[in-house]
Amino acid sequence: MIEYWHNPRCSKSRAGLALLEERGAEIKVRKYLEDAPSLDELTAARNALGATALDMVRTGEQVFKKMGLSKTDPDDVLLAAMAANPILIERPLAIKKGKAAIGRPPEKLLDLL
Repeated sequence: MIEYWHNPRCSKSRAGLALLEERGAEIKVRKYLEDAPSLDELTAARNALGATALDMVRTGEQVFKKMGLSKTDPDDVLLAAMAANPILIERPLAIKKGKAAIGRPPEKLLDLL
């Protein structure tokens, strides 16, 4: 089962979901803007990605600038910002059995199959 953090308004998120569905993946869709991940879930996602929080945050969002965030902020600051403002989470993000992928481009999601 793939947990898919989805924003239906995002074309990349829709494309990633369609790609996984075409491949017959079993998917649990989570509209993360309505059902925001906790700090613990974000930390687990970062660990599953094998990445830094910066790799998961949308630095171009207005909220990023309004909060005074920086690309040099430590992971704990960026993770807390994403927990408080899920619009900052890069999308789409898919998680399966301790592994994760950000679907930019959507084909990166195929690593979870």
